Amino acid sequence: MKNTLRLLLPFLLLVAAPAARAQVLENIWRDRIMNLQPLGGQPDTLTIVLIGDVMMHARQLDYDCRTFLEPIRSRLEAADIAIANMEFTLAGAPYSGYPAFSAPDAYADYVADCGVDVFLMANNHILDKGRTGLQRTLGKYRAMDRIRFAGAAETPQEDSLAFPLMLTAKGLRIALINTTYGTNTGDPSGWPKVHTEDKAEIAAAVRRARNLGADWIIALPHWGLEYQLKHAAGQEKMARWLHDAGVDAVIGAHPHVVQDTSHIDRMPVIYSMGNAVSNMSARNTRLELMVTLRFTKDRYRNLAMLEPGLEFLWCTLPGTLTDSYATIAVKDYIGRRDLWKDPSDYDNMTATLARVVAETGIEY
Repeated sequence: MKNTLRLLLPFLLLVAAPAARAQVLENIWRDRIMNLQPLGGQPDTLTIVLIGDVMMHARQLDYDCRTFLEPIRSRLEAADIAIANMEFTLAGAPYSGYPAFSAPDAYADYVADCGVDVFLMANNHILDKGRTGLQRTLGKYRAMDRIRFAGAAETPQEDSLAFPLMLTAKGLRIALINTTYGTNTGDPSGWPKVHTEDKAEIAAAVRRARNLGADWIIALPHWGLEYQLKHAAGQEKMARWLHDAGVDAVIGAHPHVVQDTSHIDRMPVIYSMGNAVSNMSARNTRLELMVTLRFTKDRYRNLAMLEPGLEFLWCTLPGTLTDSYATIAVKDYIGRRDLWKDPSDYDNMTATLARVVAETGIEY
């Protein structure tokens, strides 16, 4: 029937009254306009999800780590690239928490199984067990099939692949530059090496990234003052320098709390994501951010970075929501106080959220 109408259409237009003919033509063009497909097609969108400090305090060692990130597993797995700041070593037994972290190897395996693709190593605890601890950690990460790591390297040859760390997905090339303000113990220079805020080295890494065809460069600094909801002047100064050096986005960690965010020209700055999972219970330390970066490219290679997505997370402690630790997305649990084993912790979560939002200006 549709083919018959298509064949009769020219004849009907000839014999129809002018008004009717005009209406038919209008309908045809409206249909074509409403169903028009752009010549470039829909752009590819690359999604990068980042979480903050993955920690293993002494009390966490008493629990099965395979519960810790389960509530956000689907979000990590859905990302094209998922990144976590691994704030511990794999130095082997005996395992220990603060102040000198050494976690079981299975913990890193679990985080990877949750969908994390990149481990960030440049942090103040990475030399807690000395160079031998760092060397063993690097070896374990290197042996994991799907894991890439940034911020530390055992040799100059390995460092050339990890600083910057180049990733390719959906036709886009992403460069990651991970650094720390310093380490609690040991000398981060030499080999194995931990990258610090050495501006000459960072500038050289940015140049290498561009020479290697990076579409976007993301700086991942471990910096700032612990437990402060507002960024420090030194962080802003460094962020402005990173912008001038050619970085496209800055996503920070270390303060153990969420900090305010800003833009420097078009460069987004997330000063601190806070913890991802830990045994910390000090004021504001259990609320954290999951950051989603989205980059697009159409068939003409027009590139764009969308506004970062910020989602609040909450780390529940044993006996509050479940019998173990579990990092949850706050929005999934708002209004569901009845699910808590200890409802006062729901009240703690909502009160902390309100306080941090008021202090940082981050919307949820």
